[in-house]
Amino acid sequence: MQTAVFFHAHPDDEALLTAGTMAMLAAEGHRVVLVVATAGERGLADMPHGDELGAARMNELYASAARLGCARVVRLGYGDSGLSADGGMAEDRPDNAFIDADLEEAAQRLAAILKEETAELLTIYDPAGGYGHPDHVMVHRVGARAAEIAGTPILLEATVNRDPLLKGIRLAARFYPKLDVRAFESAYSAGSDITHRINVRKHARAKRAAMAAHATQATGGDGDRTLGAMLKIPAPIFRYVFGTEWYVRRGLPPGTRLRHPFDQPS
Repeated sequence: MQTAVFFHAHPDDEALLTAGTMAMLAAEGHRVVLVVATAGERGLADMPHGDELGAARMNELYASAARLGCARVVRLGYGDSGLSADGGMAEDRPDNAFIDADLEEAAQRLAAILKEETAELLTIYDPAGGYGHPDHVMVHRVGARAAEIAGTPILLEATVNRDPLLKGIRLAARFYPKLDVRAFESAYSAGSDITHRINVRKHARAKRAAMAAHATQATGGDGDRTLGAMLKIPAPIFRYVFGTEWYVRRGLPPGTRLRHPFDQPS
């Protein structure tokens, strides 16, 4: 048995990016630990921002983790930094916002968990934080430093293959001219950078259940959000669309293609 720690910014991030991998590792008998930086108390939802929303989202996180087979869930205790109207850093963020945390102090907190768990693997996000959320960028920075402190041997950046994503966005832009294609041109990771393509189709049901656990994030604003739309996809199509999860491990030879999180290049 090996231990994998999955580090995310907010509840529901794990369901969208790494749930299939988590379920797969748990089913194989590995110890899976989920760490979140914040409770997501400033996320878009049909509830006011604050402690009530944070508590609701943490309860959803525990339900998601149970469906994925996680052995432990940890919250680092930082405040959700939120987003401005243009998708940047919010000016009215709380005093303990994750984005304003001392990098070394936050990394030491995470490193303590890695050492306690004797973790062989840590997942974070790519340097851009996927789509650029400030808390996601901070996860990358804090996680990379924590792995260095703890000596965690495998550090994977959870991401999305940008190439097919961009093709889909450009196709959609023909019908929705207001769609900003440029915003996606630097999001996530180019296919040539991806080192791990994990087939998680056997665990699509668990991934879907993890998504469904985050009910507060399925709606909010002017109707269904991305998560809500994903949950409406028929099961066979869901299994195909969400049947692969992508990771980047820096420092490997160009063209490295691995199929399991614990795989090592030959």
